[in-house]
Amino acid sequence: MADSNIVMNGDFSAGIESWYPNGCEAFVVSSDPFSSDSMSESTSSGGYAVVSNRKETWQGLEQDITTQVSPGITYTVSACVGVAGPFHDSAEVIATVRLEHEDSPTDYLFIGKTYASRDKWIDLEGKFSISNMPDRVVFYLEGPAPGKDLLIRSVTVRSSTSSDFKETEENTAASSVFPPALNIIKNHDFSDGLYSWNSNCCDSFVVSSNDCNLESYAVVNNRSETWQGLEQDITERVSPGYSYKVSASVSVSGPVLGSAQVLATLKLEHQNSATEFQLIGKTYASKDVWKTLEGTFVLSRRHDRVVFFLEGPPPGIDLLIKSVTIHCESDNQFERSRELCPAPEAHHQIFLNSSFSDGLNHWSGRGCNLMLHESLADGKIQPHSGTCFASATERTHKWSGIEQDITERVQRKHIYEASSVVRLSHSHHTVQASLYVQYLDQREEYIGISSVQANHDDWAKLKGKFLLNGPPAKAVVYIEGPPPGIDVFIDHFVVKPAEKRTPSRRPYIESHAFGMNIVSNSHLSDGTIEGWFPLGDCHLRVEEGSPRILPPLARDSLRTTHGYLSGLFVIATNRSGTWMGPAQMITDKVKLFLTYQVSAWVKIGSGGLTCPQDVNIALSVDGKWVNGGKVEVNDGDWHEVVGSFRIEKQAKEVMLHVQGPSPGVDLMVAGLQIFAVDHKARLSYLRGQADVVRKRNVRLRISGLDPSELSGATVKIRQTHNSFPLGSCISRSNIDNEDFVDFFLNNFKWAVFGNELKWYWTEPEQGNFNYRDADVMLGFCEKYNIETRGHCIFWEVESAIQPWVQQLSDSELEAAVENRVTDLLTRYNGKFRHYDVNNEMLHGSFYRDRLGADSRAKMFKTAHELDPLATLFLNEYHIEDGFDSRSSPEKYIKLVHKLQKKGAPVGGIGIQGHIASPVGHIVRSALDKLSTLGLPIWFTELDVSSINEHIRGDDLEVMLWEAFAHPAVEGVMLWGFWELFMSREHSHLVNADGEVNEAGKRFLEIKREWLTLVDGVIEGEGGLEFRGYHGSYTVEVVTSEGKYVKNFDVDKGNSPIDITIDL
Repeated sequence: MADSNIVMNGDFSAGIESWYPNGCEAFVVSSDPFSSDSMSESTSSGGYAVVSNRKETWQGLEQDITTQVSPGITYTVSACVGVAGPFHDSAEVIATVRLEHEDSPTDYLFIGKTYASRDKWIDLEGKFSISNMPDRVVFYLEGPAPGKDLLIRSVTVRSSTSSDFKETEENTAASSVFPPALNIIKNHDFSDGLYSWNSNCCDSFVVSSNDCNLESYAVVNNRSETWQGLEQDITERVSPGYSYKVSASVSVSGPVLGSAQVLATLKLEHQNSATEFQLIGKTYASKDVWKTLEGTFVLSRRHDRVVFFLEGPPPGIDLLIKSVTIHCESDNQFERSRELCPAPEAHHQIFLNSSFSDGLNHWSGRGCNLMLHESLADGKIQPHSGTCFASATERTHKWSGIEQDITERVQRKHIYEASSVVRLSHSHHTVQASLYVQYLDQREEYIGISSVQANHDDWAKLKGKFLLNGPPAKAVVYIEGPPPGIDVFIDHFVVKPAEKRTPSRRPYIESHAFGMNIVSNSHLSDGTIEGWFPLGDCHLRVEEGSPRILPPLARDSLRTTHGYLSGLFVIATNRSGTWMGPAQMITDKVKLFLTYQVSAWVKIGSGGLTCPQDVNIALSVDGKWVNGGKVEVNDGDWHEVVGSFRIEKQAKEVMLHVQGPSPGVDLMVAGLQIFAVDHKARLSYLRGQADVVRKRNVRLRISGLDPSELSGATVKIRQTHNSFPLGSCISRSNIDNEDFVDFFLNNFKWAVFGNELKWYWTEPEQGNFNYRDADVMLGFCEKYNIETRGHCIFWEVESAIQPWVQQLSDSELEAAVENRVTDLLTRYNGKFRHYDVNNEMLHGSFYRDRLGADSRAKMFKTAHELDPLATLFLNEYHIEDGFDSRSSPEKYIKLVHKLQKKGAPVGGIGIQGHIASPVGHIVRSALDKLSTLGLPIWFTELDVSSINEHIRGDDLEVMLWEAFAHPAVEGVMLWGFWELFMSREHSHLVNADGEVNEAGKRFLEIKREWLTLVDGVIEGEGGLEFRGYHGSYTVEVVTSEGKYVKNFDVDKGNSPIDITIDL
């Protein structure tokens, strides 16, 4: 028998007493919002709590239970919950315990979760125990997306008695290792759209229902063969010798006469033999009736690829799938869990003799000799650990170093961690751990694992991860980097399976005020420099004559029209270094994980007017420089400098300072504002803007039925695709990974190749062409109807140009440039919708310097002549964030005008979007300025970065909504989404093992929010009006006589559109 409920007021009979809303609002309603027949049997008939005005997923209702719990006791939690709000899909509700400690970080215990839908109560259950007593224990419920109300009918938390434990000990022991009913099918009920599912040469979409008695289901349509259907790769989740039970809920739709056969099948693929097919089971489904298809299968051996799929109905008939489960029937739960997770245990090392205890066995030199040492330099260089270390000597190339072949000990799609401790014989250089892979088709790839700055004085730690997308014919890990002649010392070198990462929790941010300036004495109102100090030996004083209003972007973000300043400014004189200027300490004012906007007026003295001068608002965070914004000044006027920053690791010292102009140039600063930005407040405005820019009024008319049948018919309209272009960067190896392909095809309609089209890739050595990778990738995109951007024909930055090109004479270079553009655009004529013609012209000038000022325009003209249908883009970075004075919006506009005056057919503006700590108003300002060119704007390489996945999701949300809500932006390309295949660390949306992280979940939520869902009833003359996003739709009409499903499109436009559906 269980103890009494330790939660006070668990049924809300005393209102909100003992409960506290966490950063939101809550109240109790006495009436039942849902019909009794849809209620959980476990619920009472009392009131319920409503948690509203939620702006974050973690906001909910909490109760302090510190005095009610003890260490070592297991507590059972049961809560009856629901959700409400303007949505139709299910929402995650989570029960959590927060453990607060006075002298250490707060811990969180996950208790359990459930998925609640509108108009239905559902039970959330789970257990928890604490090992040590913290200072405070708080139970709370959280989870639904912002804007959704969380409803709570009751909460009980009870301690389990010893007799309870003994009764269930055997079952609990087994289930704690592995759930007895684990479904190996991902997204089995299509609650996450089509994620993890693939259409097999047909189309598919998910229909979601807001009816509390109905569930989502997949529709597989445009089928021209019986074998076409929906499939999922289950290779990594099944093992030979085990029996698996399959159960699927299926139906059919369309011109069905009687019933149609539905089959469950396995496709077993082998690298060197024919593909096999294994029938699991079949059923006969009829229209509007869900049937259960069941069967079992056993694999006799391992296969290179195992794919489960549903097929069978005749061509032209839609296959409907509500859910799919595959359970292992093995009684030995522990053994089954090991088989389903076949990666080696965490302590298993892939490298042999990793610490050189067996001499140099299993190691070899890559363009060098290897030696073993107990010490060097008269004992000054000792092993970092163990008794000896190795050295790579007589190195002939930068890539020379120690290596080991791991071909037989690694598996594709598994994550491995490489770590080493290295040192150099002299000097200091970058040392890198790299992976060489040769695939079964003889294709080669070099993958950088990790790098570190190494020197002679001490050992440096090198650590990183890697993953193989395809099965290797050869895989070698090695260390490289320093110039020839420098010996590399290696204390140990370990490669082992990586441990699974603990998912991020949203960081707890101490009390703060958005929009409050954290700079002391910013206005200088009393005429003193109190709070400021000179950095370096410069002098500071206060003078009068600066603008008396806030800088424009500060006014925009703070939404104020009366931000007046004193007209006083601080001037730094006698500056003998560029880094000298006014400074102040702000250590205690900066909160971790908050995004701060920076805005200030700046000016330089007359001594700096002979050439442009940079002025930079900077931070020194424990001695490390952090950019807060930069502007170029070349006159005697006041200019606004704008930027942003965010600090994600606790710092001992944070100093703000203003710097930049040449020594001897006076620096003036006025009205410096640094304030935390609330991006959630901006989102409500952007949603309104998107409603204007991306939606259209639709008048839907239904015809073809008798008016008596049509009257009162219900209509369900579901948008299946938003026409706003959304794409991603891909690489050749990515498309060997079925999980990557799954996510890509389900979420993107555009692709750009990361490197495979660049000149240094297609012609690494003169006359040695490599179009093989680009050809395969283009074929992949054409197969799945993916539009492509061509990146890039040329790259203006010298460091990105292959050595043989740099060594050409001017006349040879001119001929090589002509050959490059001709070869590329002739080969791929009409294949790429866009081309980035000459990448990053604001940051490089190689071709302009060598071939003259007209060379850039000539590149555009030649490309247009060869492929007149392709839109030709410029492409630049730091346009949208204020971080780089070389690439301000004004300079970008000036560059476009120069090209156009020389006759260049510029067709589009590319903003790369590699952004840190984005601020919506700053991004919008840049977009507004660029829109004056009248050309389409694309974000071409968007990525955001944060060590915390929730914050990363916030940043991505800012950028996607700013783009979506701006009329001049016509598309967004992400610069990847898969861990270990991103150019920036901590920027991925999907972990390397295929798990969608919190940032990825936010991305999927945004995509779902960009789809219009409408339920209604036919009114008047067979019509229904709604306002919806541009894109493709399916409409379901249910009359007294039957159900009809049709498709239609809402094209771009502002005026109302009439659409007639003939049934």
